[in-house]
Amino acid sequence: MNGKTIGWPAENTAFPVRSIELSFLPGPHPLYEAHEADIEENWRAEVARNPHLFNGRMVLQRRLSIDDGRIVGEAHEIPYSTLLWWRKQPDPAGAFHLFGFAVPISSDGAIIAVRMSDHTANPGQVYCAAGSLDLSDITESGIDLFGNMRREVLEETGLDLDDAQADPGSFATHANGRIVVFRFFRFGLTAEDMLKRIQAHMPLDEEQEIAEALAIRSPDRAAHRYNPLMFPILDLFFGVRE
Repeated sequence: MNGKTIGWPAENTAFPVRSIELSFLPGPHPLYEAHEADIEENWRAEVARNPHLFNGRMVLQRRLSIDDGRIVGEAHEIPYSTLLWWRKQPDPAGAFHLFGFAVPISSDGAIIAVRMSDHTANPGQVYCAAGSLDLSDITESGIDLFGNMRREVLEETGLDLDDAQADPGSFATHANGRIVVFRFFRFGLTAEDMLKRIQAHMPLDEEQEIAEALAIRSPDRAAHRYNPLMFPILDLFFGVRE
């Protein structure tokens, strides 16, 4: 059902994902067609508050379902302004925002995350380096979620996921129509060495999206201003039980 995660596991919990099949459909997203005027009005207000925002092209899911750990979705191209409007709505009907978190793990057992710069759309929030799916992630076989993960982590931090050992399985969590598919990537470097590499890369990043890199060693939700979608990841990795 459009915009509703009916039949999915409970929100804000981590659950295993067996496969991901994301296709791209031609034509505008029905959400943008139905609310174009409101989206454009909101964009003007967003840019007035933060002139650094860029209304680039990305993909947003129209349909999304899960069955026995198999996620299947269909997406359309949208301007970024559509996402900013949609995520403000109290009812997320009409779309899903699926994206990926690569979760880098140091050799001494820390999750490596980043704090976003003040000029981004999520200023000050802490989460693993990531970005929305965009047109460069579209391939002949569909939308390449794991290719997106590698690109975003490399661009923002300078870390290459190809240098890490990926866990064999993926997981997901969701809330309010936002779905994060995540996988742990284990590096042969200590947290200190990984943070040094990221700090050396930060001046080279043209977008300057991150303000700081962090080593997370506990599931304490109050330790940083986390994006809430990080909480199930912390709970799973650090073995928190409800």
